[in-house]
Amino acid sequence: MSNGGNMSLFKTVRTNIVQSIRAFRVPELVDEAARLGHHFLYANCSAAQTKSEVLESISISFLFPKQFRKNYDGLYDCLTSIVHQAGVQPGFVIVLEGLPATQKFDKEARETLLDVFREAAEFWGERKVNFRVFYSFT
Repeated sequence: MSNGGNMSLFKTVRTNIVQSIRAFRVPELVDEAARLGHHFLYANCSAAQTKSEVLESISISFLFPKQFRKNYDGLYDCLTSIVHQAGVQPGFVIVLEGLPATQKFDKEARETLLDVFREAAEFWGERKVNFRVFYSFT
């Protein structure tokens, strides 16, 4: 591998963070997750309009059990304790694309969702596991 191949796409990105996707492209994030040996989770939420539709989109995309798809607590449990109980984790790169900006999923709802992911980042940070989340809005 050349020296350029050793440069991490994440050299300026904290290990446990939730941030706008900004200059990153999804294929680059997929490649970097693979290079690092991390799980890559992707959810396209652009068809969702409400909290329940957003949670359903994420849960289906991430293959979470159906009983956890209805609320933020269930999402948090799936992102943290349930995965943690499955064994040692190598790290995570997560993309939430097309989060809606609608009357039924307003700024407060979006911030609450992102707070769940921030809390999950803290959970994994305490366990020294990288957990990076990138999001975009429609």
